[in-house]
Amino acid sequence: MVVTASEHLHVIQEDDGSKRRQILDGARKVFMDLGFDGASMGEIARAAQVSKGTLYVYFADKSALFEAILEQEALQHGQVVFNFDPARDAETTLKEFGRAYIHLLCRPGGGSAIRTVMAIAERMPDVGRRYYARVLDKSINRLSDYLKAQVASGDLEIDDCNLAASQFMELCKASLFLPFVFQAAPAPSEERMTTVVDSATRMFLAAYKTT
Repeated sequence: MVVTASEHLHVIQEDDGSKRRQILDGARKVFMDLGFDGASMGEIARAAQVSKGTLYVYFADKSALFEAILEQEALQHGQVVFNFDPARDAETTLKEFGRAYIHLLCRPGGGSAIRTVMAIAERMPDVGRRYYARVLDKSINRLSDYLKAQVASGDLEIDDCNLAASQFMELCKASLFLPFVFQAAPAPSEERMTTVVDSATRMFLAAYKTT
């Protein structure tokens, strides 16, 4: 069988992608276990089961590795589909968004990137700013746009939709996210998430729904 140049290139690209994912999976575990400062390229190479030479082919240093992990995190957030159809009623939309948002934050391993970013943001502010812009601010803006549509239709009365979006997201996190991210409690149950998000929605609509 003759293998064409394009087929050979495709195989090489797939191998490269697989090796890169293998390295990132190993690095994620090391960062989660040891934090950014405790992690070393040697530890990451061992966890990824590659040589240090191979590791440096893909990433110049552990900062580049960590940035790649944050990029993965941003992509995962971006792939979650929130239904912000302006025609949907606010109660249904907020409850559905709140549950999906908390699922995303409190998924297995979901807190590790946030904990690490929080630990290094003071001395590596660019990393913190990029993470906030790519992950957190994007969710706030998407919800804010939906709220603006509800204000325009007369269903909600809100002066600052960005503030209101942040308020709702914080209400959804109440008693769930901080215990999880600081490993004081396991990931919340479906029942608990539903209870908290339903309460957040009632409080939000009590403040902003037109009578």
